[in-house]
Amino acid sequence: MDFEPVICFEIHAELKTHSKLFCACPNTPLAKPNRNICPICAGHPGVLPVLNKKAVELCIKAGLAFNCRINPTSKFARKNYFYPDLPKGYQISQYDSPLCEDGVLFVPYRDKELVPVGIKRVHLEEDAGKLVYTSKGIEEAEYGLVDLNRAGVPLIEIVSDHERDPITDLDVARSYLETVRQILRYIGASDCLMEMGQMRADVNVSLRPKGSKGFGNRVEIKNMSSFRFIIEAISYEISRQRELYLQGKQVVQETRLFDEGKKITIPMRSKEDAPDYRYFPEPDLVPLNIDETFVERLKRDLPELPYSKALRFKETYGLSKEEALTITREKGVGEYFEDCLSYCSNPKRVFNWITKELFRLIPKEEISPKGETFPPSHMGELIRLLEEGKITDSLGRYVMERSVTTKRRPSEVVVEEGLEVIKEDRDLEEIIKGILSQNSDAVKKVRGGNLNTLNFLVGQTMRETKGKGDPKRIREIILRLTEETR
Repeated sequence: MDFEPVICFEIHAELKTHSKLFCACPNTPLAKPNRNICPICAGHPGVLPVLNKKAVELCIKAGLAFNCRINPTSKFARKNYFYPDLPKGYQISQYDSPLCEDGVLFVPYRDKELVPVGIKRVHLEEDAGKLVYTSKGIEEAEYGLVDLNRAGVPLIEIVSDHERDPITDLDVARSYLETVRQILRYIGASDCLMEMGQMRADVNVSLRPKGSKGFGNRVEIKNMSSFRFIIEAISYEISRQRELYLQGKQVVQETRLFDEGKKITIPMRSKEDAPDYRYFPEPDLVPLNIDETFVERLKRDLPELPYSKALRFKETYGLSKEEALTITREKGVGEYFEDCLSYCSNPKRVFNWITKELFRLIPKEEISPKGETFPPSHMGELIRLLEEGKITDSLGRYVMERSVTTKRRPSEVVVEEGLEVIKEDRDLEEIIKGILSQNSDAVKKVRGGNLNTLNFLVGQTMRETKGKGDPKRIREIILRLTEETR
């Protein structure tokens, strides 16, 4: 029997607000332990939560970006469970009346344009604190420490829909994760830095006979720290469940952990259902009424989203689909690319110099339209120097590096360091004649049609000219001189 997986994600993303969800404590992830706490987020008796309006706005923006319906009335609920880093003994979340429901996200997939993935809900909730153990393994730890800085930080939970447009392919799963992260960063809802816990994903995996519409028992996998580990965990779980079914056994509904070293999932506890959390309406918060004009204003504030921008770049600037997707992957990079084109009119060349050279020098996440490190005007000037033949590509790479490190304009680097290309053939000929006279065996091989040796002589000349010779012209002169000295 052939099986197909049904994959459902519960993605938690910390929102980019100045303060926490229900109190005025700063939302600064790098603060020293237990510095950003107060009686409200520390769960003292009798304190009252006050809702952060900015968090509501960011949640609704995310819902709009994922094509969700924004509910006019939304309610908060208490989700009851015990854990050492949950000081109140419950989490304020949303249950039966979330802010956003019934969405769909279209994700890029292989040679197809887009594949739909259903979004069941996007709701708002508070984060728990953080447990820090004295060693990597919980079992080996002598004790654990509790840091409440993260307690009360606003989260959105994005739940994919396993019934409407479910994920049944690992490549779609990977693309879905990447697209969710990309959109949240584009709209400014979250930085989604997984290494800092700003984006986490729990995943439910079940198998069913291919072509069937039913669902098997699901397994939830928790506590994964990267997209790579998430995909590896899903892949292992698919194989494990398939093997169980082929042996005539049942899959137990449970929560499992992923062992990153062994690349396997291991049992953690039996899987809870909603009744286990004893949800009930949050008595300290009134229902949230969302005005339609408020939603319309947030919709107008949304930026151009990644895939739409990629299509526009493809049509407007003649980029390939893959190039357009690459340059729009980070919002700042796409805006920087477009700003560069205000200073020069060669989109393909700008694309190549950003992706092949600038990415080498500056992390993608730090590139922005302001371009403090290498402004768009500097990129435009560099391209013009290349197109006018004043510098070669190899010199261009050096000029970019020097411009980035010294903050000088590319033209200033060229003039002050004497880097302009040697244009006079007679100057190049003198250098090349000296190299040919020292490499008589190589000259004979070039006459015999050995292109590797020709490339060697071009390289020697480039080194002698310190990159200031045009490789194409050098090649032509070498071929002419080797023929003349026959």
